[in-house]
Amino acid sequence: MNTVSLGEDLGIEASAELKERLAAHLDASELALDGTTVRRVHTAAMQVLCAFFRTRREMGRRTELSGCSDALRDAARLLGLSAQLGLTDQQDLNKNTVENAA
Repeated sequence: MNTVSLGEDLGIEASAELKERLAAHLDASELALDGTTVRRVHTAAMQVLCAFFRTRREMGRRTELSGCSDALRDAARLLGLSAQLGLTDQQDLNKNTVENAA
């Protein structure tokens, strides 16, 4: 299984580059995305990730998060995207509530 690091910054400025980087792995039979080092997350990057997961699922390809930082997990939970990214409810229940600062 191929593993692709998501890096530290998934801010809006990084979304286009993230889309291009992930597109190179669209046809991989199985793919793991490593989100353990993600420190900054923007909704645009979450949209890219969800679209990537959905497209691969429609192609019959397996995609998983092999690691997930607290920042990435909290962003997914706050946006209601945990299921789309394959994060289980149990993992989310172990985290403290994060208030949206926006």
